[in-house]
Amino acid sequence: MRALLIVNPNATSTTAAGRDLLAHALESRVRLTVAHTTHRGHAAELAREAHEDGFGSVIVHGGDGTVNEVVNGLLGSPHPTSMKSVPVGPIPTIAVVPGGSANVFARSLGIAADPIDATNQLVDLLSERTRRRIGLAHCDNRWFTFNAGMGLDADVCEAVDASRKNGDAATPARYVRTAIAAFFRAKRAEPALTVHLPDQDPVSGVHYAFVSNSSPWTYLEERPVHTNPGTTFDSGLGIFAMTSTKVLPSLRVVRQLLARGAEPKSKVLLRTDDVPSITIESSRPIGLQMDGDYIGLREKVEFTSVPDALEVFAPIAT
Repeated sequence: MRALLIVNPNATSTTAAGRDLLAHALESRVRLTVAHTTHRGHAAELAREAHEDGFGSVIVHGGDGTVNEVVNGLLGSPHPTSMKSVPVGPIPTIAVVPGGSANVFARSLGIAADPIDATNQLVDLLSERTRRRIGLAHCDNRWFTFNAGMGLDADVCEAVDASRKNGDAATPARYVRTAIAAFFRAKRAEPALTVHLPDQDPVSGVHYAFVSNSSPWTYLEERPVHTNPGTTFDSGLGIFAMTSTKVLPSLRVVRQLLARGAEPKSKVLLRTDDVPSITIESSRPIGLQMDGDYIGLREKVEFTSVPDALEVFAPIAT
């Protein structure tokens, strides 16, 4: 099988030695071509070319942002409302070796967090041809793999992106500090969001909303954060929306998110784990993020689940 290895050399946890080890290990299993990204959007360009050139697999060594670019490069723009918007014809199978700070997509698939361990795992997956199909989701004319959100998490992503441009590392501690600061800034604002779910009455007065395509929603080092534990790559979307920013109710919900066997519940929480689509409207422009990338300000976003959208090299789900 011909495989293209797309490496983001600027990703948080990639090293030259690790990249050489990965390439050497893969060459024993596939006919490998290696490409390094040089600018934003380059991974999408490389993935698109790999699809056109008939590669059987695209292997990504980078963070969640690089994975997102590759998925969008392979699948192209989704139809805004279609649940069957995957291109016709064979799409290269994706494999991921974590190289970023959180690596939520890879870890949610059961890929080891350590790049060396993940390399050995991938060699075994390639040898045994262990693949599975997963569902994806899209909004704003773009695919996302594990989560999206409007409000608080988008503000956090925007701030962390800005700090990275200034040379600061995107560590879990920085995300926590940024999230706390963003939360207290948002407390002064009136709730702007209204959430629309199929066959349900709209829920207004929402301060921020997270949309999940898998669980966990993210990781803090080794600890998973579960907003929608009933949402998987094989289900519909999950919605987690808070109608209060009061400190005590918020802390109770946060404690639930970090608990083993989490099942977040609260009078100030709208949570549903398996829906085909979600529409969120805002009374003012509000931030949107997808897979940890800040997209921009939006006033209405439609989120759609697409089952069996992508084939990946990953352990079989149990």
